[in-house]
Amino acid sequence: MAATIIDGKGFAATVREKVAAHVARLKDENGITPGLAVVLVGEDPASQVYVRAKGKQTTEVGMNSYEHKLDVDTSEADLLAVIDKLNNDPSVHGILVQLPLPKHLNEDLIINSVSPAKDVDGFHISNVGLLGTGQKSMVPCTPLGCLMMLRDHHGSLSGLNAVVIGRSNIVGKPMAQLLLGDSCTVTIAHSRTKDLADVVRRADIVVAAVGRAEMVPGDWIKQGATVIDVGINRIEAPEKGLKEDGSVKTRLVGDVDFASCSERAGAITPVPGGVGPMTIACLLANTVTACCRANGLAEPEGLTA
Repeated sequence: MAATIIDGKGFAATVREKVAAHVARLKDENGITPGLAVVLVGEDPASQVYVRAKGKQTTEVGMNSYEHKLDVDTSEADLLAVIDKLNNDPSVHGILVQLPLPKHLNEDLIINSVSPAKDVDGFHISNVGLLGTGQKSMVPCTPLGCLMMLRDHHGSLSGLNAVVIGRSNIVGKPMAQLLLGDSCTVTIAHSRTKDLADVVRRADIVVAAVGRAEMVPGDWIKQGATVIDVGINRIEAPEKGLKEDGSVKTRLVGDVDFASCSERAGAITPVPGGVGPMTIACLLANTVTACCRANGLAEPEGLTA
């Protein structure tokens, strides 16, 4: 039996609807409009696309969007000054510094200069520590989106065996912490894991987040397991022909081989259209959560970890 396709695009639309409804209540009942500030340094094309999408979706749900675009050669001191101003601006409830930063800037220093209460990316060392010790924190957006989809599909995750392939600070480690928080038995696998295929075969939940195209084949997947594919990789697609410049056209694939994995999995996220759309939706959810916490108001149900 073919796997159920977990529609991340549709799920993200539902999350945005919930965010918009909560934003409307905040405006009507409390006179508060959540605000998200995005700081972009330089002109990285992919970053510019992401920032435009974030700004568009922020305003669509009724929140205020503030964009700060800085020159690629902006000094560390000038960038820190912008972040300090945003930290002290009561109309700004969430701050996101778009990564990657130019090489002359200390990424860790910049990330940790954002107020933890406004750190809607969940990257500040204080939020990392709070998440790791099971306390209330701001949670990284991509793992939060994965958790939401898993909860929606399974209901309770308690007692399930979960394998997270990848140990990055952005996805792998926080994903493992979130699954632990929902009482899963969690294994973090990585490039040094021995008998990786055997480890994955024992999992009821597989979260692939390594950035290697189609590295997980179907015969690694336990029959009926749920597969969350975080990877976004561009590979050549000769079957699509050539571009105008003569180069081979490309297509997006995940970290799992979708065709073979979907034959064994009980449910699976596609690429594109799976985890990706959830990331910005959860950024909006985190901004509303930060706004509520800043004002001592009830947090939105179903939008937090």
